[in-house]
Amino acid sequence: MRRSTKRPCFGALRLALPALGLIVPLLGGAAPVEARPLTVVELFTSQGCSSCPPANANLAAISRRPGVLALSFSVTYWDRLGWKDVFARPDYTQRQVTYERPLGQSGPFTPQMVVNGRASLVGNDLAEVDAAIAGAGVPDAAPSLTVSSGHVAIGRQASPRSGLDIWLVRYDPRQVEVPVRAGENAGRTLPHKNVVHDLVRLGRWKGEALDLPIAPAPAGLRTAILLQAPDGGPIQAAATD
Repeated sequence: MRRSTKRPCFGALRLALPALGLIVPLLGGAAPVEARPLTVVELFTSQGCSSCPPANANLAAISRRPGVLALSFSVTYWDRLGWKDVFARPDYTQRQVTYERPLGQSGPFTPQMVVNGRASLVGNDLAEVDAAIAGAGVPDAAPSLTVSSGHVAIGRQASPRSGLDIWLVRYDPRQVEVPVRAGENAGRTLPHKNVVHDLVRLGRWKGEALDLPIAPAPAGLRTAILLQAPDGGPIQAAATD
């Protein structure tokens, strides 16, 4: 099955993702220094989709830009075409599915880019990606957020009534090349950048000052923290180590 690189690959899957975590209140101490605002671009991709390689290249290009946090999430629903994506996990597929309702979509597709949890587009047109990033803007009254020395610090500030979910992301900043031996991309070696290796919900922030201890990142990986409205809502703040 071949598809134009201008046309997304569509799939459908419904999964359940547990959302449990521990929040430790910050007792005293100075408020953390506010992190530089980041535009978060999430790519939902698959080594089994022939439309995805251009989007992978576009994500690699924007990952080098200051102020952009580019993250590559491999989904599972194209594994049935003959090649199991070596980075795919069901919780990444569930994250994409969670975006459907707030973004007005009828089902998941690849390659999809989501910008700050607010805008969705097909990721294989760099001009459209550039326009989405330019139009992302800066969230109003973004909370102060820092990641350093084995902990996450969030400053005290009024929050949305439902609070914000705290997401821990571990990703590989290096470019990784994967030879694909079956499926739509059989015979190709596909480069990947900023591949996500772990995604954990740490808890929910409701405006209080917090200091959350986190384990060191595994060798070769970096850490990002996202503060995001529940159920696939907008990302209000992001920071990296």
